[in-house]
Amino acid sequence: MFNLDRSTLTEYLIEHRRRTPEATGEFNALILQIAQACKAISRAVAHGALADVLGSHGSANVQGEEQKKLDVLADEIFLRATHWGGDLAGMVSEENEAPIPLPASDQRGKYLLAFDPLDGSSNIDVNVAVGSIFSILRAPTPGEDATAADFLQPGSRQVAAGYAIYGPSTMLVLSVGNGVAGFTLDPIIGEFYLTHPGIRVPQTTREFAINASNARFWEPPVRRYVDECLAGRSGPRGVDFNMRWIASMVAETHRILMRGGVFLYPRDRKDPARPGRLRLLYECNPIGFLIEQAGGRASTGVRPTLEVRPESLHQRIGFVFGSREEVERIERYHHEPVIGSVQDEPPLFHARSLFRDTEFAQ
Repeated sequence: MFNLDRSTLTEYLIEHRRRTPEATGEFNALILQIAQACKAISRAVAHGALADVLGSHGSANVQGEEQKKLDVLADEIFLRATHWGGDLAGMVSEENEAPIPLPASDQRGKYLLAFDPLDGSSNIDVNVAVGSIFSILRAPTPGEDATAADFLQPGSRQVAAGYAIYGPSTMLVLSVGNGVAGFTLDPIIGEFYLTHPGIRVPQTTREFAINASNARFWEPPVRRYVDECLAGRSGPRGVDFNMRWIASMVAETHRILMRGGVFLYPRDRKDPARPGRLRLLYECNPIGFLIEQAGGRASTGVRPTLEVRPESLHQRIGFVFGSREEVERIERYHHEPVIGSVQDEPPLFHARSLFRDTEFAQ
């Protein structure tokens, strides 16, 4: 099968560069290096047990989480694919505590790269879709080695962001600041082709995603939102909602970009030392950039995610994103005073309900 009527990723980037006369080509080169890394990771994921890349690596990352073999391999692939081009002043990875040192012989460029080499790796052994997430910023001091502080820029300063999803087909979803486009990998030719131009998130939805096992730790505004959705036609929303949960950020994002929905991984009371679960630099900012570029909304639950100024490389925050109207409703609930108490809840949520919890009444 030949894709002669479709643009390639390279052609798409060249067309974008033509609209920016001052561009030097470094930006396009970096995107293509990232795409090359995603192709290599896609191949490793597809081979799975045949290549002995499943299972634990026997080590932990900087967050203390167990590393899978593919976590480590994907991290190495990203490093090797991007460090040599001379386009970067520095890079950081979810798997490394500090900025990754660039070889002394490499030229230093004008961009910074932050990436999660394999998001959702806890699902890899059960063959659920996983992916890679990346974010590109401008270096404050081009041509010099970047410091950790250089990466602490709000998400609104990103010049590009995207992810690759390794599922039934491999796709690269990308924004260079003028909308969102999706490219599907032709595994025979080894080229990404533009298959989903101008992706837009539907403004409304009847589908939400949240980890219900944490219900007892949710703050009242989140409980209110979920309770209203679950009440369906008989509740205040007057419509039935479906609940989804894949536990893979890339897969959740892809579903929302393709058909709408809202995703919640809010701040909760499970671990007071952590104000959220997801990493701002490696997950929330790039996904938030894509969602906003596609007409959706990304929020901490209280304010836009892209306005948050990072305080550390591995900072975690609460994250809510998806169809604009639903995210704005959740933000509104966070700013409204809490009315009543758990004793005032409708019968659907009495003590035998999955979502009943006495902690919030104390």
